[in-house]
Amino acid sequence: MAQEKYDVIVIGGGPGGYVAAIRCAQLGLKTACVEGRETLGGTCLNVGCIPSKALLHASHQLHEAEHNFAAMGLKGKAPSVDWKQMLAYKDDVVGQNTKGIEFLFKKNKVDWIKGWASIPAAGEVKVGTDYYYTKNIVLASGSEPASIPGVEIDEKVVVSSTGALSLAKVPRSMVVIGAGVIGLEMGSVYARLGTRVTVVEFLDHITPGMDAEVQKGLQRILKKQGLTFVLGAAVQSVDAKKTKATVHYKLRKDESEASVDADVVLVATGRKPFTEGLGLDALGLEMTKRGQVASKNGQTSVPGIWAIGDVTEGPMLAHKAEDEGMMVAEKIAGQAGHVNYDVIPGVIYTTPEVASVGKTEAELKEAGTAYKVGKFSFMGNGRAKAVFQGEGFVKILADKQTDRILGVHIIGPAAGELIHEACVAMEFGAAAEDLARTCHAHPTFSEAVREAALACGDGAIHA
Repeated sequence: MAQEKYDVIVIGGGPGGYVAAIRCAQLGLKTACVEGRETLGGTCLNVGCIPSKALLHASHQLHEAEHNFAAMGLKGKAPSVDWKQMLAYKDDVVGQNTKGIEFLFKKNKVDWIKGWASIPAAGEVKVGTDYYYTKNIVLASGSEPASIPGVEIDEKVVVSSTGALSLAKVPRSMVVIGAGVIGLEMGSVYARLGTRVTVVEFLDHITPGMDAEVQKGLQRILKKQGLTFVLGAAVQSVDAKKTKATVHYKLRKDESEASVDADVVLVATGRKPFTEGLGLDALGLEMTKRGQVASKNGQTSVPGIWAIGDVTEGPMLAHKAEDEGMMVAEKIAGQAGHVNYDVIPGVIYTTPEVASVGKTEAELKEAGTAYKVGKFSFMGNGRAKAVFQGEGFVKILADKQTDRILGVHIIGPAAGELIHEACVAMEFGAAAEDLARTCHAHPTFSEAVREAALACGDGAIHA
């Protein structure tokens, strides 16, 4: 029975956990990380962000070959899909990234304790039959896919995001339950590969929480790409057989019932905190009604126990977890530690990409904040038109009196990269005029951000 002592033991090797562990080690703390998977990186690197981006990239290349190559004078037969090879490429990308985290642990002298943790008491972590003692415990155990009543996931016909990343073959038809980030990204992958995709969503709009104009614009574009949407529909049940399933739903507007058949059903109705086996109840940790660990700036109700990432409140985003991991590490080391929750970007990696940061118009209206809107279409951006991505826009919301940037919403090429100009500006409390007066290289997608900032003032040049 091991009885090693640490300054910090982090439970979970995902983006929050491994970043917290590395930062703790950098700050001179003796650190270990407990992870039961065969590989580090958590959901994000193994069955989430990274593998889905690989498949999005591969399927986008196919789309380009089928639809845009000929227009550019690239003649020839469009490539056929070798699904096994595409999955192998995806797995290789995952492998490179997870091995990279293992290397970083060794470089920073973080001990990887392999196994699943439980916490018998504050300052004590049990893994298998071994006990480890520590001054601080950081809960970073992440989340798992959530289902809905009447729907049982078997990861073959009815799948979560995990199963959707490794289907035996490309299905002829797929029903996606939930029009959030995961559902639209994976729906896009399979639609490009030739699957007939139907998205069933409980709300009357897609991408809950996003800017209303972005919601409408993205839905219109994805519809043109072949996705079918059934909105305002409450799924009642899914009847699954060996090779296909039927999704039964009720339309909320008139209570009428309908159904749709598919080879595969993807349940993309969100995620829930993963705390199984940790023994949190016995510790007396304060929890929220949604099963999250209640915390303030990472500190839980029990001294010496910290919580970050998907087990806590807030958006379930890898980069939010990473920032919290840095914050908690710095607090444990006696530093200030801080996360600006008002400037956490969100991205959807469809084509076009969608990105947003800060307030939406609906939130500003609800708060009674006087604001102005600067908007610019990518149709006015030379670079976007050159790569067949003139659809979409940049929208900047600024305070009507002070011109301070309050929110930025982008639908268009490389939106996930463009949003960070807005993030940096907002961190410095910048005005829209600050962006408008900053020289942007031509021709770049980023000029659209500047033009939207100009539109907050006297007007855009190219609109």
